[in-house]
Amino acid sequence: MQLRRWLGLVGLLLAASTAQAGPEPFVLGALRFSECDYTNRSRGEVFSGQCTRLEVAENPAEPEGRKISLQIGLIRARDAEPLADPVFFLAGGPGQSAIEAYPMIAPGFARILQSRHVILVDQRGTGDSNPLKCEGDAGESAFAADDNSAHAQQAFVRSCLAALRERADPRYYTTTVAIADLDRVRAAIGAEQINLIGGSYGTRVAQRYLHTYPDRVRSIILDGVVPPELILGTEHARNLETAVEGIFERCRKDSACQQAFGDPAEDFARLRAELAARPMPVQFNDPKSGVAISQELKLADVAGVLRMFAYAPETAALLPLALHEAANGQAAALLAQSRLVSGDLGEQIMHAMQLAVICSEDADQFRARPEDADTIMGTDFIDVIRAQCAAWPKGARPDDFHKGKSSAVPALLLSGEFDPVTPPRYGEAALKHFSQGRHLVAPGRGHGLLVAGCIPRLLADFVEDLDAGKLDAGCLDDLKVIPAFVNRNGWTP
Repeated sequence: MQLRRWLGLVGLLLAASTAQAGPEPFVLGALRFSECDYTNRSRGEVFSGQCTRLEVAENPAEPEGRKISLQIGLIRARDAEPLADPVFFLAGGPGQSAIEAYPMIAPGFARILQSRHVILVDQRGTGDSNPLKCEGDAGESAFAADDNSAHAQQAFVRSCLAALRERADPRYYTTTVAIADLDRVRAAIGAEQINLIGGSYGTRVAQRYLHTYPDRVRSIILDGVVPPELILGTEHARNLETAVEGIFERCRKDSACQQAFGDPAEDFARLRAELAARPMPVQFNDPKSGVAISQELKLADVAGVLRMFAYAPETAALLPLALHEAANGQAAALLAQSRLVSGDLGEQIMHAMQLAVICSEDADQFRARPEDADTIMGTDFIDVIRAQCAAWPKGARPDDFHKGKSSAVPALLLSGEFDPVTPPRYGEAALKHFSQGRHLVAPGRGHGLLVAGCIPRLLADFVEDLDAGKLDAGCLDDLKVIPAFVNRNGWTP
């Protein structure tokens, strides 16, 4: 009896010890992954995954110099013996963390995860990979000085650089250096080939990785395509103008919307004229905290709202109503929704990393376009970035950086019909470089398609069979345009 009690006590102690130690790390190649949480900022949800770290040299030419640590996420395949070629998801921005972005797009990978691991690498300068963040007075992520003058913008970036000086040299946070990191991760997990899924700016990263390491890529999926030739940012004003005009035109053709608001372009023109004369005082409640806020609505705010709303069909459907109310002196809903959308996104984007990319890869080729002066965005974006980049250190850019390279790697390209940032013509331009590629345009959609309708099934089928031409994409026709809201209850009177 005593022996039995003693053995039972030993068993309890061993169980307690095992519980305290937690689950055994999962080993993939040379990397050991432990349990961790991924947080969906916009919904406050926590998503379970696994994480590890990989140390790399900040300056690849000085392997014994300063080191930085990359955060790497893993979503394990459900099969006991997964296939050897995992999927790497590459986030957008530039400046977005793959691990932070994943909870919002996780449903897009559900079928892929049956037989393949999904790897999430926080690109250097993002997430928890030595993040490069410019901060405002309250420690929030900041993108620019309030004053658009060149002097103020350069003072803003010099302050940002001073805060980063002790731990980062922005010259080594470019796409070119980042793809070398990706290949180190690939080698570390022991994969001979990988499948790439890039979103928005992540499509540039994916194409540059394919260009540099062609034998390491089994397949490539580009969602919201940045073609190699594009000088990123130069067409933002033109693309937004086209997208917003499309939203207005859909309202004109919808009897309920037209009856409720007439022509939204007229509301916008009236609001624009009023704000050009003087800002509009607005009181509204913060959509998350409920705290009452007093703010002046300025013309630049409206441009930002229009750009954020145009990204997704759900928010685009709110635009005619929000503009109509604002044009009639009731801008509370417009500012509250804007705060909800831009606040979450702003904290996800590391602007110093964004500058490291844009200033090194694109800004020297920025040219002010006179035809943009009267657009919603005007030339402010170009003017601000050029001013900021004048004071920002530049990294090296390969001579062929903005040249496409032919590839026989199977490729699937995705565009939203109404994407205000990477319109379908970008997908068509990039498609020319893929001999085994196919470009799908999703009706009624905006920027980012990985979780839309039947897209998750198409992604999984493509990664499995590597034949984009065989995909039955007729299901995309079910992605109908979301009608405009005619009141707070929806799109019916």
